[in-house]
Amino acid sequence: MSKNDKAFFGHPMGLSTLFATEMWERFSYYGMRALLVLFLTAEFAKGGFGLDREAAFTIYGIFTGLVYVTPMLGGVLADKVLGQRMTIYIGGLTMAIGQFMLSAAAIGGDDLESRQFWFYAGLGVLIFGNGFFKPNISTMVGDLYDNNDPRKDGGFTIFYMGINLGAFISPLVAGWLGESVSWEYGYLSAGVGMLVGVLWFLMRSEKTLGRIGMPPKSEETRTRLNGLEWGKIAGFVAILVFGVIGFMQGWAALSESTQSIIPKVVGVIGGGYLIVSIIRGTEGKEQWARVAVILVLAFFNIFFWVGFEQAGTTFNLFAEENTNRMLGSFEIPASWFQAINAIFIVLLAPVFSILWLRLDKFKMNPKTPFKFAWGMMLLAIGAAVMAVADGISNGGESIVLVSSLWLTLVYLIFTMGELCISPIGLSMVTKLAPPKLISTMMGVWMFSFAAGNFGASQMEKLSKSMEVAMGQPVNVFWFVSAITGVATLLLFILGPWLSKMMKGIN
Repeated sequence: MSKNDKAFFGHPMGLSTLFATEMWERFSYYGMRALLVLFLTAEFAKGGFGLDREAAFTIYGIFTGLVYVTPMLGGVLADKVLGQRMTIYIGGLTMAIGQFMLSAAAIGGDDLESRQFWFYAGLGVLIFGNGFFKPNISTMVGDLYDNNDPRKDGGFTIFYMGINLGAFISPLVAGWLGESVSWEYGYLSAGVGMLVGVLWFLMRSEKTLGRIGMPPKSEETRTRLNGLEWGKIAGFVAILVFGVIGFMQGWAALSESTQSIIPKVVGVIGGGYLIVSIIRGTEGKEQWARVAVILVLAFFNIFFWVGFEQAGTTFNLFAEENTNRMLGSFEIPASWFQAINAIFIVLLAPVFSILWLRLDKFKMNPKTPFKFAWGMMLLAIGAAVMAVADGISNGGESIVLVSSLWLTLVYLIFTMGELCISPIGLSMVTKLAPPKLISTMMGVWMFSFAAGNFGASQMEKLSKSMEVAMGQPVNVFWFVSAITGVATLLLFILGPWLSKMMKGIN
């Protein structure tokens, strides 16, 4: 495969394969995510679990956080043992099984304990499946281009369109099926979508990706997986699924003190291994400087996603409880608002892709740290707009249903911020990471999403704690706006230094 391939709208044809595969994987993930908090807070008699907001947000935060922790495992295994292609098959098949387990748990019935077991087991299977899939497909996008190819940021932006095309369709399909028909059909559709993505990747990868993503020690001329490698894929899927089920059964038998110790031990071991891997895989001052940039921007990325991921928690329930969702005689499902961000991504991603190329032509393309700063500033503005809407809705003695245009405007501002950070961040990691550590550093990058997602789930709880301490109301959205505003200022200050540390990579 030639690096000069321009068969897909000026980009390598392999991008079309990865675009569609990621689209279906995101269809699966965002369909499930759109339902998660609504399902957890729905009454037990209506098929849900009847949890309060705080408990549902915590489960959401732990799940969406761990979804971005396990990519470190998938990244390390891809770099050292499996290659990206095998890990994508393992992750995709595992996630499909996890969605089907959620569907089984959502069927209903009076046996709450059994339903909860299969629900949490399904979440666990999804977490590990995502860990194998997510970092490696992004790494393969980067492998389609040379590091200083001006198309690279644009390629990741197009790839990001695939992510959000899936994220747009899934709430409309899975959300409607879950809310309006039955919860299990929403999760079932998410599982089917994941299988479609795996099948597409199988049909297209050999023709369009060449050697990209093959196992590290495979022959230079080989472009397809052999029977032994497919056996390993099946074995890994079985180990992940049955391992989670076995862990769930064993976990219940442990004491609370042991349950609290195990995550800490795993965290220390995993963190230690990651540090050793980075030290061994990084050579020379230039590589260390670039790794430092990845780590600093990963830290700021946490604050962006603390604000942005209010979409799945506070925004989701704001749509259900505080927004006028009537369109004539039709009531818009609350989960459909999760598709607004994706609509704007699909509409605006080509604009931003062209914008970066045009600015580059005139030597005005902002360095990556400054793109991050602009994205953070837009998030702070969007959170402030949301705070105003929340004040209008909850400012009186009773709730006032506000126009859906408020949420639409906030999602528009957030989307513009996202396009300055998320696809640029993926591109940045593939450019700056040492060659031996690309998937591993992509896993580190995903860990910043994990911290941001969990932090997002705790923001409402934290704002209430501050309210008690300060003796006056603390609006969660003003709180988010203030935090991201400070992060914006720091990024603009650090921007010149970080740009210098990138050592000539733009």
